[in-house]
Amino acid sequence: MLRDYSQFPDDENGGVLWGMDQDGDDLEIPREMDFSVIFPSEDGALKFATQLLRGGQKVSFAPYEGNAELPWQVQAHPFMVPTYENITGYEEELARAATLFGGRNDGWGCVSQCAMPE
Repeated sequence: MLRDYSQFPDDENGGVLWGMDQDGDDLEIPREMDFSVIFPSEDGALKFATQLLRGGQKVSFAPYEGNAELPWQVQAHPFMVPTYENITGYEEELARAATLFGGRNDGWGCVSQCAMPE
């Protein structure tokens, strides 16, 4: 199958979604997504998490060992259809909000959803 670059653009998010599609994930099924944002201070991470909570978002918070300069992680867990537009738009919103607290995006993931055979 040829890659549809209008649905799966030639960048990191497009490549991940294309791989998910090729692995049989039904990208039309909504699911909980996990967006990671990392911070230099616990205080900044907690303030960011509180802001998301006040906005009605589900979040998790933990120390992060993957980056010594950014040792705190907040994950936002929105429920959405994993389209390129949804993912990229949500990452942009997170980045704008996280910058105020010294944070930056650190990727996203989700559990694969396969369509049930009829």
